[in-house]
Amino acid sequence: MGQLQKNQAYNPYLPSWEYIPDGEPYVFGDRVYVYGSHDFYNGYVFCMGDYVCWSAPVDDLGSWRYEGVIYPRNADPLNRDGRMCLYAPDITVGPDGRYYLYYVLDKVCVVSVAVSDSPAGRFEFYGYVHYPDGTRLGERAGDEPQFDPGVLTEGERTYLYTGFCGRGDRSRSGAMLTVLGADMLTVETPPSIVVPGCEYSAGTGFEGHAYFEAASIRKAGGKYYFIYSSTPMHELCYAVSDAPDKGFVYGGVIVSNSDLHIDTYKPADKPMAYGANNHGSMVQIGGEWYIFYHRHTNGTWYSRQGCAEKITIMPDGSIPQVEMTSCGLNGGPLRGEGTYGAYLACNLFTDTDSVYVGGDRFPKIMQDGRDGDEEPGYIGNMQDTATAGFKYFDCKGVTEIAIKTRGYADGCFEVRTAWDGPLLARIPIQSSNVWEEYSAPAAIADGPQAVYLTYRGGGNASLLCFTLR
Repeated sequence: MGQLQKNQAYNPYLPSWEYIPDGEPYVFGDRVYVYGSHDFYNGYVFCMGDYVCWSAPVDDLGSWRYEGVIYPRNADPLNRDGRMCLYAPDITVGPDGRYYLYYVLDKVCVVSVAVSDSPAGRFEFYGYVHYPDGTRLGERAGDEPQFDPGVLTEGERTYLYTGFCGRGDRSRSGAMLTVLGADMLTVETPPSIVVPGCEYSAGTGFEGHAYFEAASIRKAGGKYYFIYSSTPMHELCYAVSDAPDKGFVYGGVIVSNSDLHIDTYKPADKPMAYGANNHGSMVQIGGEWYIFYHRHTNGTWYSRQGCAEKITIMPDGSIPQVEMTSCGLNGGPLRGEGTYGAYLACNLFTDTDSVYVGGDRFPKIMQDGRDGDEEPGYIGNMQDTATAGFKYFDCKGVTEIAIKTRGYADGCFEVRTAWDGPLLARIPIQSSNVWEEYSAPAAIADGPQAVYLTYRGGGNASLLCFTLR
């Protein structure tokens, strides 16, 4: 597939100034579309924007097109004043061939639905999921609040998965399944629990990876895969069943936005990025399967960006956990030459380990300007021992590496091809209030390689990009 692509594909896969978390990817026709919530750079809460959509040709996953606003936050009758946020949505094609967008506003417990004749919208408000008597799902006595809808339509039935289960809250049981009729709104089968929350996971096989939020559902190889964010938050886990409404068994972790559990290139318990909540799903593109997820930037929970990695569904239906990379949709390593933005770092850490986002204590992906300004991303707050890792590059004859930095910092950047590998080069830098380029000879071995850049010295540096020559 990588041979068909006209442009390289990166992580994050959208421009560095776009913040679309909670990605639900789908292939419609010859394009892949991603639906998610919409964070702002420097946002102070989750999901501050309208729903927007991006799409790319299935044979060119490096060429994403902005489809515009597909649904404004004030389109819902409950939110005409726009005071509520649009939380994570999902989409399905109804029996009538139209596209139905399911979502929950941030201060209500009901599921809203919008509809469009096109996958790129624009969507119009359609109604609320309700029981036959008109009572909205989530408002009947005994209902648990609705949250994070995931939907799958088969024939005349739509399977709606929802729920949020925090630690210590025994009023929330787990991920719920509600079956809807052909009108996409009316409940045919009331909610049942398909995956337990942490307060009810003892003895279920889900212990330690119980349902937290981010319900999503896919079908592959005749099996149903329920993808969700577990109690530790940074994981996207899956449960698998032969049926959409029962029998789900815990499968494992597909991806962690801290890269925990992975032991291929570092100890399994060592975090290699600053994670927090996670949300995403699987999609098959051109015969290959991918997991979409999100990462955190700006040292906060509220400016998240979409990423994706290639996954493998094994003959027994299991999915091994995959590493976070800088080249997830590329079909293989990036070219081992040219200039790459520092915002592509898939590993970001210091000598002080932290699984979760840490504010100004740690390096962070940033940008200049305000949200929406098309400014390149960079890594800020790089103090002594801060390391940025980029994976992977198909290196051939690399003899030099250059970097662009700015900030009140005097020290050097060390170059390695493994986080704990031998030192290959040292690039001295000086204090500057503008971006300055520095370089050093660096003999990087041919073949697929990572690049790790570690700052040593005083002050606080920012890293804009690096160049392999």
